[in-house]
Amino acid sequence: MRKLIVCNIISLDGFYSGPGGDVMAMPFDDGFSDYNAERLRAADTLLLGRTSYEGFRSYWPAIAEDVNQPVVEREISRLNAAIEKIVVSNSLKPDAVEGWGPTRVVRRADAHAEVAALKERPGREILMFGSHLLWNDLLANGLVDELHFMIGAGVVGEGVRAFETRPPGSLRLLDTRTFDGSSLLLARYAVER
Repeated sequence: MRKLIVCNIISLDGFYSGPGGDVMAMPFDDGFSDYNAERLRAADTLLLGRTSYEGFRSYWPAIAEDVNQPVVEREISRLNAAIEKIVVSNSLKPDAVEGWGPTRVVRRADAHAEVAALKERPGREILMFGSHLLWNDLLANGLVDELHFMIGAGVVGEGVRAFETRPPGSLRLLDTRTFDGSSLLLARYAVER
């Protein structure tokens, strides 16, 4: 069975984004991109909510050929373009996702069944970046297998809390990791049911 892995940065005080939903308030540094590239290399499906998809699509395509960007950022851009993307949205039309690699839209009412079916298919990891509302819903409904949080050395004080719900079971620490030259701490948890 394939794993659904949620991978996000959170602030030291447990926020997913800063005031007004500002994700740029988060304590990013080089370790963030290095780990995201690692996760993308291990996956063959990227599951996103509409807002995250639109943000990614507006940012990543131009990075692939921009020689002024770090090598890891250009790799992430190419991996994002090539990977199968599934966008959970009631408002996006299928033709709105054309032109950025293999992408399809799934309606919210069908999301749980779609994710369960994806997990049963052969393949590599199913990865989620961003998509706060979606991953919290999937977590509450027992569909998330692992949470990978990059905890940054920043306190944002207010914003969107990482958790909107409690997991249906306990979390078991798999491991922790630091990155050279980075203030991020990676904490990987298995969701036990």
